Amino acid sequence: MIPRIQERGQRTIGLLYYLYGPGKVEEHTDPHLVASWDHNAPDPGRDATSTLKQLQQLLDQPIENIDPSQRPKKHVWHLSVRNGGEDRILSDEEWGGVARRMVAAAGIDDPEAGAGCRWAAVRHADDHIHIVATLVREDGYKPDLDNDAHRVQAEARALEAELGLRRLNKGDGTAAKRPTSAERHKAERQGRERTAREELRETVRRAVAGARSEEEFFDRLAAAGLLIRKRVAPSGDLLGYGVALPDDLNKDGEPVFFPGVRLAPDLSLPRIRERWSAGAQDIPAAGEEATRTRPGSPASARRGTASAVWRAVFVVEHGEDGVAAAHIAAAGEVLDALAKTSAAHTRRELRDAATAFERASRSHIRAVRGHDRALRQAARDLVQGGPALGRGEDGATTAMAIDMLFFLITAAAHWHARKGHAQQAEAAARAAEHLRTAYRAAAAQPLGVLYQRGRRLSRPMLQRQAVLLREALPELAEQILAEPGWYALAATIAEAEAAGHDPAALLADVAARRELGTADSVSDVLVWRIRRTADLPADASHLPETSTAGNRSTTRGTTTRPSAPGRRRSAEESPRQTR
Repeated sequence: MIPRIQERGQRTIGLLYYLYGPGKVEEHTDPHLVASWDHNAPDPGRDATSTLKQLQQLLDQPIENIDPSQRPKKHVWHLSVRNGGEDRILSDEEWGGVARRMVAAAGIDDPEAGAGCRWAAVRHADDHIHIVATLVREDGYKPDLDNDAHRVQAEARALEAELGLRRLNKGDGTAAKRPTSAERHKAERQGRERTAREELRETVRRAVAGARSEEEFFDRLAAAGLLIRKRVAPSGDLLGYGVALPDDLNKDGEPVFFPGVRLAPDLSLPRIRERWSAGAQDIPAAGEEATRTRPGSPASARRGTASAVWRAVFVVEHGEDGVAAAHIAAAGEVLDALAKTSAAHTRRELRDAATAFERASRSHIRAVRGHDRALRQAARDLVQGGPALGRGEDGATTAMAIDMLFFLITAAAHWHARKGHAQQAEAAARAAEHLRTAYRAAAAQPLGVLYQRGRRLSRPMLQRQAVLLREALPELAEQILAEPGWYALAATIAEAEAAGHDPAALLADVAARRELGTADSVSDVLVWRIRRTADLPADASHLPETSTAGNRSTTRGTTTRPSAPGRRRSAEESPRQTR
């Protein structure tokens, strides 16, 4: 059950016309009263002799009875209460009870004192009601509406339990402000998929991802096509900023600007400045491992991101709260940067993951900035690396980065759950599901190539690698061998061995670093971990086939590979040192 207090208005009759009208797109059906302040208000929906004007005059009567100078400028209070699609349909009597509980909780009505405001609850759909009230009590005083939003939310949690509805998580006041009904209706009229507030929030988040200075941040906003208004002190110091979409205009034809803090609590200028404070200018390179791609390419940026994310998982799982909170916030920047630069077949799911995780990036535990430098650099490298193709090394390293991010976002969900941050934990879990979907799209081609290479390995080599797997990972071996991804893992092990690595030690190392229980496919995870750790190309489509000879002899830490008669050893067969 979601109660939402709308912005206050000046015209009771205008709101009544909307509530009893057809709606913006004919979505209102059978509008009628389900409850009112005196149980006897006229109902223009069901009573042909009643009019909207009569209902408005009765609601506004206490306002007309006081001195005009004492009347509130905006006297119309409006609350909508909506159930989820999976909830049962409540009867009119049940909705009436909900309305009475809500106005009492908000401070609109006080049945015991008998001196509340006048109000009416209108139902024009199965799943929600609207409550309209006028903000002068019967005794001429104004109601006490301090924390009315918090009180109606608490009452909604109680009603969910009593009525057998889906239980929503309690908020903590750190969520971004929702779009108003006026903003949503405006977006619908303009044919927008999202409101201006939501579009601006996403654009500003992406602009701040990995940014190092105010100048760079504002340059990114301008490059994204936003109008920018800066708030400057008499001293010349910059105090804040606002942004607007060029085509989002008010009734006077002027752009509608939103201050950063109205987009999200952490998008105010002071909070953004914290991101590049505490030594953030001295960010080290995110990717410590050597890559097979040119510096600054989308693929190298994704490899560096995978490494930075991998290290961050340990911090979130075991670090101090403020440091963990900083890494979780920076993970949101990485998601925004990855979504911005991804290929079309993964872009939507990554964008949805970033949007969902936005709620998980904030809590009452204040992030200790500076410790998150590697993740912020990873976000910066992704942006500067530019858009990635959906194939080749770009596509394969995208799958690698998403795979690592899934574990970081899952670790963030567990961290929030331990701290009692219910909304954040749920948001992180939703983001992880979007990452699962994006991973499947990104990984299909590169894993398919490795699968085919694994299927072409000789039976003796596959048998030998199965023995090696059982020795290195006895608890996981049978599960891995039963997975379709086993052949891709076998090809990766063979490739790592050809590059001079001890496959048993490599397997044990990458499996021990983090848990594997949340993975859909353990073999997939091990493939990416091995390829990143052993510095193997993420995309194997252009590599020569690994030898399928079955007569190798291997000793602890050393591999001897006799060459086939009459041919020279290939470059892939030449052992080389790991980093």
